[in-house]
Amino acid sequence: MKVSISEPFNLSNLFSPNIPFPLLISSFRLSINPQILFYPFNPFSSTSTTTTIKWNSITNVIITHPTLLILESCTSMTQLTQIQAHMTVTGLITHTFPVSRVLAFCALADTGDLKHAYLLFTHLENPNTYMWNTMIRGYSKAKMPAVALSFFCQMVRERIEMDTRSFVFGLKACERFSRILEGKSIHSAIWKMGFVSALLVQNGLIHFYSVHGYLILARKVFDEVYLRDVVSWTSMIDGYSAHNCYNEAFKLFDSMLLSDVEPNEVTVISVLSSCSRKGDVSVGKSIHEYVKRKNLNHSLNLMNAILDMYVKCNCLAAARETFDNMRIKDVYSWTSMVNGYAKNGELELARKLFNEMPERNVVSWNAMIAGYSQNNQPKEALALFHDMVDAGLLPMENTLVCVLSACGQLGYLDFGRWIHFYSVEQKHTENSVILANALIDMYAKCGAIDAAADVFNYIPERDLVSWNSMISAYASHGHAEQALVVFEQMIEGGHKPDDITLVGVLSACSHGGLVAEGRAYFQQMERNYGIEPKREHYACMIDLLGRVGLLEDAYELITKMPMQPSEAAWGALLNACRMYGNVELAKLSTKELLDLDPDDSGIYVLLATTCANDRRWGDVKMIRSMMRERGVKKIPGHSLIEVESEFHEFLASDESHPQSEDIYKALDGIYLQSKQEESVTKTSELINLFTFYDDSTRLCMN
Repeated sequence: MKVSISEPFNLSNLFSPNIPFPLLISSFRLSINPQILFYPFNPFSSTSTTTTIKWNSITNVIITHPTLLILESCTSMTQLTQIQAHMTVTGLITHTFPVSRVLAFCALADTGDLKHAYLLFTHLENPNTYMWNTMIRGYSKAKMPAVALSFFCQMVRERIEMDTRSFVFGLKACERFSRILEGKSIHSAIWKMGFVSALLVQNGLIHFYSVHGYLILARKVFDEVYLRDVVSWTSMIDGYSAHNCYNEAFKLFDSMLLSDVEPNEVTVISVLSSCSRKGDVSVGKSIHEYVKRKNLNHSLNLMNAILDMYVKCNCLAAARETFDNMRIKDVYSWTSMVNGYAKNGELELARKLFNEMPERNVVSWNAMIAGYSQNNQPKEALALFHDMVDAGLLPMENTLVCVLSACGQLGYLDFGRWIHFYSVEQKHTENSVILANALIDMYAKCGAIDAAADVFNYIPERDLVSWNSMISAYASHGHAEQALVVFEQMIEGGHKPDDITLVGVLSACSHGGLVAEGRAYFQQMERNYGIEPKREHYACMIDLLGRVGLLEDAYELITKMPMQPSEAAWGALLNACRMYGNVELAKLSTKELLDLDPDDSGIYVLLATTCANDRRWGDVKMIRSMMRERGVKKIPGHSLIEVESEFHEFLASDESHPQSEDIYKALDGIYLQSKQEESVTKTSELINLFTFYDDSTRLCMN
């Protein structure tokens, strides 16, 4: 027997209802590059810590032969080839069951070899259905779905007897294709070959259509199942959950509870996943109560799912109670709890748990680093990142994104550049659009706008975040024209803006003083892009009008807002009043701001500066007195400087630095030198002036 690999085929036509089925089979030929059959087997990663490799345990066959017992515990191809050689010498290899076990190890074991499996398969005289299924399953598992599907089609052409597993494994291979055409062709074959009522096949179809997001087709198959089992219900519920159809998942679970089929652990985990994604803690709690009432197996996976649900629904008290009551915890359990505390801003509790973890992986480190970065503690994030690298762990993409965010907050440009070189240039991580967006944001916040533009220009497929990041980067650096050019390129490319995009555009107009353009974009938001202006957009427009001195227009706009004005809107108006000396409007803005945030020292300072510029010293004294009475203190300004990759932070009149005495001496020297240079400059100007007058006098006398 040989597998034909010569003529091309079109699977979409193979099971066409318009062509006689036998004719299709006889005319079918396989089209495969022979080299692909020998593509090296790519082992799947495993989280198991056991050293025993289970590859296809059999429960319905009792094995007593010594050689076959050794084969069942085989762990490597070296052992397999020795066993196969012994079986060849003894003649055991000529029997169907023993050779099928050798084939199964080569095709399915994590340490197997598909090349060896293929060579063995092609030398078999009459491979049975199990052997064909093994090859389909092996290539599918090895992420080579085209080859797996080719074996399935070969079975059809050769009229090899097929069983329900043949179709299930064929559908499993089709799950790896981006389209459903191949799977629908197998569905057609299932109808024509009389397997449409087989429960195993029906469950396979439900799973296949659910994976591809064709939930209507999956539900149609589900509704046609006469006697559903727990797999049928779970596959459909999981399909709804995976594609954000949470209410449908809940309804179907309720229907399952009314049926004669009891949910199992996998079913409950699928429903809990819907609760987590939707943030529906009420349903989640009811599922937890159901687990307790039915006394379901409290496996580690199930308890982790309950813990994850509480964490993602922000019920940390219930999450901690679940965590403390778990008899067995793994690294996922600890990481989930750390992540919950970190995202909720409870960093001390998160770090305490993190330090107590018996085992950490890269996700654990990432959860803690992200917590620091997202809660405005960038220094702690970078310190922990250094500890992670020192521990010998390779950072994942999300870790680098969080670290780049911390670099942007601190202005650590050199360190951000090092991460760029490490991750992208050295190919340590995939150059994804998410990482590129983080680099754009980091470079922009560190003032390296050209570097941000370079990253943006080299992104092969930009998403909405990419465009928004670049527009905001140009806007924040005062490059209004470039920001608007990028926006127009975005629109021309068919990308639909969101409210963040328009904040960037209006901010660019504000920084560039482009009043006409800003007003036009603001008016077009809802009409052209379907975006209703929010507080942020109004604040940008008020800032734009205020910056160019149109204070009355800005005040009119803020009074006509359809929602309560934000602090940003009143703050922009107050700052404009300071710039243009409008004390009365500044007082009105201050009153509104203090109602929103009476402890913000910046409000008092802005009003005091406005009054001082207008020489209203009485008002300035009153404002300072008000600050003392309310216990409001001005937040001292601070500066940051990088010296030989080490960062030093200074406050106003700060003497806490260990080298503060030398620093102040150096500053005094710089001050004296500047005074001397100023004196020399003035002297030079006077000499030039006297020379000019002297020359002019002589010219007049002559």
